[in-house]
Amino acid sequence: MGKSIVSDGTAVLRKGQGRTIKAGGAWIFDNEIETVRGDFRDGDVVRVLDFDGYFMGYGFYNSHSKIRIRMLSRRTQEPIDDVFLYNRVKAAWEYRKTVMEDTSACRIIFGEADWLPGLIVDKYEDVLVVQSLALGIDRLKDLILDALRAILAEDGIMIRGIYERSDAAVRRKEGMQLYKGFIGPAFPTRVDITENGVSYLVDVENGQKTGFFLDQKENRKAIQKLCRGKRVLDCFTHVGTFALNAGIAGAKEVTGLDISEQAVADAAANAARNHLDDRVRFVCADVLDELPRLAAAGEKYDVVILDPPAFTKSREATKRAVKGYREINLRGMKLVRDGGYLATCSCSHFMTQELLAKTIREAAHAAHKRLRQVEFRTQSPDHPILWTEGEETSYYLKFFIFQVCDEL
Repeated sequence: MGKSIVSDGTAVLRKGQGRTIKAGGAWIFDNEIETVRGDFRDGDVVRVLDFDGYFMGYGFYNSHSKIRIRMLSRRTQEPIDDVFLYNRVKAAWEYRKTVMEDTSACRIIFGEADWLPGLIVDKYEDVLVVQSLALGIDRLKDLILDALRAILAEDGIMIRGIYERSDAAVRRKEGMQLYKGFIGPAFPTRVDITENGVSYLVDVENGQKTGFFLDQKENRKAIQKLCRGKRVLDCFTHVGTFALNAGIAGAKEVTGLDISEQAVADAAANAARNHLDDRVRFVCADVLDELPRLAAAGEKYDVVILDPPAFTKSREATKRAVKGYREINLRGMKLVRDGGYLATCSCSHFMTQELLAKTIREAAHAAHKRLRQVEFRTQSPDHPILWTEGEETSYYLKFFIFQVCDEL
């Protein structure tokens, strides 16, 4: 048994509060706590009791955050020590090996969904990228990463370097500064990966998030079957991922659109890496302006893919976001040839599956199109969705594929 990481602190819930964690949730908010007592500091693990003294579990406490406690364990008898952390990391890796056909590039730790709240670790071949978003887990980050390196080594995977991308603004809500840099020795930060038969050069230092959007892996693979011999338009292409999956599947012609000059340059380089630059091209353009222009020019595509950034990151901005999703889906549908296909998604937690479906239905009505749903998908299984009552904190990606037909 290792040294306990539990402090002498205790937090007591108000009577009638804690409904979410009692239903399996991961967070306790500031207004749910009656008292805190004992010797501890922000970021420490404290015991959590219900108002009547009933043991609720252990969690990280942070007085700077509205999420006052992030739950770590519910088990009364379970020691919270370095062995506990090793077992959590081991379970996360064993899960990925079970549900993923290819773990060469995947998410190994996904915060609350792996019961390691606030921590993200992505693996790109022999490089790890870590993002720490909560004070408590930040204190244990090095211990967790040491365990992960040892666990991967047991499977013959030797990690040559770790880079930290804790530069997300949400850290400020935890009273933490933004940070990025090497953990341990420096190494070249552009990493070669292969996904679904497509080769990419991932920039873990300056790329978005941790360098690459691993969550769309299975969805990118799903569109391959639609694209052989087809004319494809990929909107918000970023580094060309959907466009290149269309190209590798044998699309006749693929155009990718993105407003970022750097993203378009990276996408073009990825096309060249895969010897697809004769059929897959990229254009720097604002998608919201380009779609109407293409429609006015009479352009039609067999497959249109819409993978926009999150139009809302807060509940308050959802109404405005709905208008944005409705607009791009309406414009996208108008460019689909009768009987062609539309792949469309939202990566916003607050744009629920039901709301997105309603928005797409309204867009189809306005565009005078009939939709046949081919399939509905979510994020790749290395980004598991933790089910709780009213707080599916890890569920954010919704992905539809439709056949689009002119009205009868």
